[in-house]
Amino acid sequence: MSAPTTADTYVDMERAQQFWEVYQRQHDVSARKGQAAGIDPVTGRVWFGESLIDIANQINAAGQFRPFYGVRVGYDYYLRKGSLRVPVA
Repeated sequence: MSAPTTADTYVDMERAQQFWEVYQRQHDVSARKGQAAGIDPVTGRVWFGESLIDIANQINAAGQFRPFYGVRVGYDYYLRKGSLRVPVA
């Protein structure tokens, strides 16, 4: 296997987000709230796991070596760093 090229590492986030929105409309994911979800922006396949590393391991074990879009089920992000501090008037 060769090293990934720039084209191989590009993730079409907009397309992956569209796949994720459709998946959530067609499947009840409420029981998976807080789990990590990995969406393949090429095929639309959705993988679930405890972390993005867990999902990457599943994808690699299936022989698919390409980037994916990651999100936490029930949230519009995977991880937030820091916090927004709003002064109280």
